[in-house]
Amino acid sequence: MIHPQTAPRPRRALGVVATARSRAARVVTGVAALALVVSVGVLAAPAPALAADYPSWDDVMAAQTDANAKTNEITNVKQLLAGLATDLDAKNADAVAKGTAFEKAQTEYDQAEFKLGQLQQQADAASAVAAASEERAGQLAAQLGRSSGGNDISSSLISDPGDAGQLLYKIGAMSKLTEQADGIYSQATQDRNTAQSLSDQADVAAKALKVLADKAEAALAAANEAAQAAADAVAEQEANQSTLEAQLATLETNVRHTADEFEKGEAERRAAEAAAAAEAARYGSPTNGTPAGVVSSAGWTRPAGGNISSGFGMRVNPVTHAYILHAGTDLAAGCGTPIFAAASGTVSYAGWYGGYGNFVLLDNGGGVTTGYGHQPNGGIAVSVGQHVEVGQLIGHVGSTGNSTGCHLHFETRIGGTPANPVAFMAQRGITL
Repeated sequence: MIHPQTAPRPRRALGVVATARSRAARVVTGVAALALVVSVGVLAAPAPALAADYPSWDDVMAAQTDANAKTNEITNVKQLLAGLATDLDAKNADAVAKGTAFEKAQTEYDQAEFKLGQLQQQADAASAVAAASEERAGQLAAQLGRSSGGNDISSSLISDPGDAGQLLYKIGAMSKLTEQADGIYSQATQDRNTAQSLSDQADVAAKALKVLADKAEAALAAANEAAQAAADAVAEQEANQSTLEAQLATLETNVRHTADEFEKGEAERRAAEAAAAAEAARYGSPTNGTPAGVVSSAGWTRPAGGNISSGFGMRVNPVTHAYILHAGTDLAAGCGTPIFAAASGTVSYAGWYGGYGNFVLLDNGGGVTTGYGHQPNGGIAVSVGQHVEVGQLIGHVGSTGNSTGCHLHFETRIGGTPANPVAFMAQRGITL
């Protein structure tokens, strides 16, 4: 039997994606948009990415001189474009479903672990009561032994009866003491049985928790795989769509665009995107006067601005109206304002996460993880597997998922177990 104080708690799975920031943002945008139309259930895995044979610019130039060839090439290019879009939609839909399944499995684990904690407390309290009852019963047994002088009580009374009144008093006193002893022994037995029952329930709950932990671990792996597939589909589309669209325009208008002209335009577009990303990163630095500007000696910072709008603990969810554990603290920061890494770490998950909306999970090392929920579509600025430093921009404040207004849902966990972020951060020199 596992004693409730030492019953092992399975470590919950919240685990670890790395592509370009623009790609991650586009994946999240597509995934979040589809969240409104995709069932919460896990969809069947979409078909593998296209293994298309894309036309070259030489093919397009050659097709322009032949009417039939041009018609066939136009049809081919349109089909390739439609295939890219269909594949991306399927991968995004799968990522939404897998992310939602991950959030559901994680919530089931959290609820079970919270109840196990309460059960262990009850078992500890019952065990203490039983120990006290057993100690009292033992003391009474010792008292009875001393009163009888180690002999049979009836023989003791007969051998030294005294007067009749004294004899009756002794018999009555011993009778009451015996009745009291019976009651105390009965209560001690009942208390021990109660403690044993609660301890057995804790054993069962701990074993069930391990099953839920494995389920959450598997759901995380599936969600990360789906997110990566969606990112790959975006990469496929990014690498080929603009070329195909330019080729289609060339075929349909009979204007001869060369490959060199196309590449020149693409280079200009990529340079503009890089400049915009650099500007965003500069404004997202922890030295720009944001709440994340102060880093404690322990290496932690405030993840966002705003006052606390909802604390940690059991509550009625404002959207689902279910009485459920609120495993984090809500910071009522403004829509679109930056979210910073509360500590250095590695991105374990970045994508749709059911009621949490667009979510980022960081593994901060030492069994500690932090979570950042309800980010807007396209607001996530990191991807799985990426290392981030304390105070680095990782996303933006939004209101996706089960949310009634813009805020950051901030979670802190130790060994997978949710910890109150207010107390957790205070221990690390940061006030929320």
